[in-house]
Amino acid sequence: MGRLFGTDGVRGIANKELTPELAFNLGKAGAHVLSKKKERPVILIGKDTRISGDMLEDALSAGILAVGGNVIKVGVLPTPAIAYLVKHYKADAGVVISASHNPFEYNGIKFFNGKGFKLDDAIEEEIEDIIIRNIDVNSHITGDRLGRCLEGAEDAQTLYADFLKSCMDVDIKGMKLVLDCANGASYAVAERVYRELGADITVIGNTPDGVNINDGCGSTHPEKLQNMVIATGADLGLAFDGDADRLIAVDEKGRVIDGDKTICICARMLKETGKLAGNRVTATVMSNLGFHKYLEELGCTIDITQVGDRYVLERMLKTGGVIGGEQSGHIIFLSHTTTGDGILSSLQLLKAVKMFGKKASELSDEITIFPQVLRNAKVKNENKRKFEEDPEILADIARLEQLLDGEGRILIRPSGTEPLVRVMLEGSDIESITKFAEELADSLTRKFG
Repeated sequence: MGRLFGTDGVRGIANKELTPELAFNLGKAGAHVLSKKKERPVILIGKDTRISGDMLEDALSAGILAVGGNVIKVGVLPTPAIAYLVKHYKADAGVVISASHNPFEYNGIKFFNGKGFKLDDAIEEEIEDIIIRNIDVNSHITGDRLGRCLEGAEDAQTLYADFLKSCMDVDIKGMKLVLDCANGASYAVAERVYRELGADITVIGNTPDGVNINDGCGSTHPEKLQNMVIATGADLGLAFDGDADRLIAVDEKGRVIDGDKTICICARMLKETGKLAGNRVTATVMSNLGFHKYLEELGCTIDITQVGDRYVLERMLKTGGVIGGEQSGHIIFLSHTTTGDGILSSLQLLKAVKMFGKKASELSDEITIFPQVLRNAKVKNENKRKFEEDPEILADIARLEQLLDGEGRILIRPSGTEPLVRVMLEGSDIESITKFAEELADSLTRKFG
């Protein structure tokens, strides 16, 4: 895997790397692979608010129609909405056009199967192979064998909003909340859900113009949300990313509650209500040492995966786990849905706050997080894994590990979506680990950039 698909679909700068031609071919190959046993497959398409979404949606649709598939376009909706709706509409597959937390000039295409799960590596490799080998899968069908665009029988946003509300069984009427929708896919539906649940909400990042998605707002830039929570005296702030599969929260003091802390709080809620199957929690190698300590003290078993919510989900399906996720805010509540869902995660966090009868800051402060520094080394895509066998880099890592002296850890991994190698250091001395992380990132950039 990796020639086209990264850890979360196919991504690149729209109309440069992710071209209409590539989108057309992905539509053809994807429809062919995902629906070999059906003469006229139905594929659901959703998108975020990027200006390139219309172009890629039309090209992708044309590819699907060219192999005889039918298309249902549901417009701007979060990624997890497509995972839910593909089952409701009984579609054969779903496609989301989004580059998640990336800047507006990027876009992406990711597929879900008919059960709402992201594709296995083997299926992605089959789609890649068709495109890279330039295999013609449509046999140039004509006449009434061509596909067509269909209208969904029910309003997609309403269906998804009703599903989210059905996951909330506590009263949040009057709770004072601030939502940051990142000028992205959640800008309409998140506000709708919380207003219909009776919360007192202030909304920012809800005026998308095609180019302002994730621009100084949303889960990767919570500063405006932090300020707004303080200014309004809110109980909690909730930030989503561009396609709304992530959540980063802010407590009433304006302090960030990241994915690790949210998972801890919600896992405790599930455990105390007898709903934490096997007392298992799934996390990635990026999860904080404090995360591990807190959950182990609760009596939980922690399953560790490589970075990427797809791998978290795979492990959960194998072990029967019901909660898992990432520090970045991708959290999967498998009893409710098949993928990370920022709005659903926010509802579960609110449910925990209400159940424990404490302020968000009090729950957050029960989890001690070790200082963690992340630096990105800019490298060429083809060089992203060369550090793994480079003697100089390996010597640098060994030297820094000796300096940490067992009081921290180093994690280096290539980004699955960008030309970056991510360098993470964790330890008790923030100044030292910052210096070490910057040294290592500079070395990587110098050698492989």
